[in-house]
Amino acid sequence: MRRDRRFFAGLVGVAAVVSYLIYTGISDTMVYYLTPSELLTRIESTPEIRDQGVKVSGNLVPNSYAQSTGELLHTFLVEDPVDPSVRLEVEFRHPLPDTFNDSEEMLVEVVMQGRYRTDGVFEASEVFTKCGSRYEAMPEAPQADAEPADGGMIG
Repeated sequence: MRRDRRFFAGLVGVAAVVSYLIYTGISDTMVYYLTPSELLTRIESTPEIRDQGVKVSGNLVPNSYAQSTGELLHTFLVEDPVDPSVRLEVEFRHPLPDTFNDSEEMLVEVVMQGRYRTDGVFEASEVFTKCGSRYEAMPEAPQADAEPADGGMIG
């Protein structure tokens, strides 16, 4: 009977450790995306957030993209999805994702991780794009009422 208690105690201990690791792993990887408005409001109330990395999500402003010729520097504007008058200037010094497109025909949602500098520029260390319109199915072409090649006969 003593062996059963030790086995059960060991099993409970292992389950507790695994549960703790799962909880901390999920807690560490869950990050809330701030909108540009939320980021600016939070910086006003807590200026030390500038030193922390945050994730910001917004819509890419069409025709706002520019690339520096002398170095790998991408600049663009991101606007708040709720209040388009709130915009962030973004600098990114790595290759951009393939789905990054600032054309007027597409609404591209950008998720960035980085920090908001004192000069008012968001310095992104990572940029992700969420562009559903690029992967939507093409509309089917209208088909004319065509006769089957064999004249409609089953044979």
